[in-house]
Amino acid sequence: MYKIFYKTELCIGEGALEQLRSYKNEHILVVADPFLKQTGQLDSVLSYLDSSNQCHVFDDIVPDPPIETIIAGIQSVGGQQISIILAIGGGSALDAAKAIYYFGKKMAVFTDVTLIAIPTTSGTGSEVTEFAVITDRQKEIKYPLVSREILPDVAILDSCLVSSLPGNITADTGMDVLTHAIEAYVSTKATDFSDALAEKAIKLVFEYLPKAYKNGNDSVAREKMHVASTLAGMAFNTASLGINHGLAHATGAKFHIPHGRVNSILMPYVIQYNANISARGLGDGDRATAIRYQEIAKLIGCSATSPVLGVRQLIDAVKKLQRKLDLPMTLREYGVSVSDFNQYKEEIAAAAVVDKCTATNPRQPSTEEALVVLENAF
Repeated sequence: MYKIFYKTELCIGEGALEQLRSYKNEHILVVADPFLKQTGQLDSVLSYLDSSNQCHVFDDIVPDPPIETIIAGIQSVGGQQISIILAIGGGSALDAAKAIYYFGKKMAVFTDVTLIAIPTTSGTGSEVTEFAVITDRQKEIKYPLVSREILPDVAILDSCLVSSLPGNITADTGMDVLTHAIEAYVSTKATDFSDALAEKAIKLVFEYLPKAYKNGNDSVAREKMHVASTLAGMAFNTASLGINHGLAHATGAKFHIPHGRVNSILMPYVIQYNANISARGLGDGDRATAIRYQEIAKLIGCSATSPVLGVRQLIDAVKKLQRKLDLPMTLREYGVSVSDFNQYKEEIAAAAVVDKCTATNPRQPSTEEALVVLENAF
């Protein structure tokens, strides 16, 4: 037996921001990316709110929000009663808001609060997940916060908010979507429900991510990627992830690589490891995982006449997509130096093995095996 829980009400498509007009006489803590304030996009979103609402904006958000940011966000309300926490931005803003919501309730600063998420990137799926990632700056470690309590009550998916995303962010966040979907598909907790969500997300990414990258004003591609991000988020919220994310959390924290980009770099090498394919063919006990990758390869139009061929074609397809998006293929190509890599690689591998995401990887890695994957990606 398994259980599936979908909590978040989704408002999707052109004009979805109109949902904000329904809130009146609320005390709202707005947690937003500072970039949105600078560009005027934040004011544009907040203009949908009725004048009867009282809004306090907290925009001291940085990538991979540290614990200090969460505390500052809670303290920023100055003891006022808050009825809505409105998260607007990319994954860091949404994760920060979810952590502020969670710890604010634990500290009895917030009581009866509605959590609303408005993503402005198409990548994390944070608007429909019970995950948030916060950083301990001193230890240079990312901690996943996992609790059903932080599932947003409402998510507003309006693709007009992503039309101006720069190409590099479109590419990074889009590859994060693909990683979420593929890892959910081969997870040990995968179900028919998560499979259906992941399969659709994978097809949408391969078809529409290059189009959104090439032309940010392609409204169809933008909306399809926005939907793909949420589908993949729903998939991994049910099935969890794997060592791709386990390694990415530790690698990104040490070398300060954008999350989607480091996931992209690692992906081909993680697929190779999980399928356990060598020159002699499939490794013992890994045929089922290889078949799952073969199914993905067929899904995106590869012949994939055998599990081995399917895995190889999937890896080739991922690399071809990376080239279309002008993404680095290795950590070295990104700019990580040999000395820095050698200094931290064993620490990263050890952290990846105990990362919560790695627990549902189809192949349970030793520290030595995680290190080999990391070295291959360098």
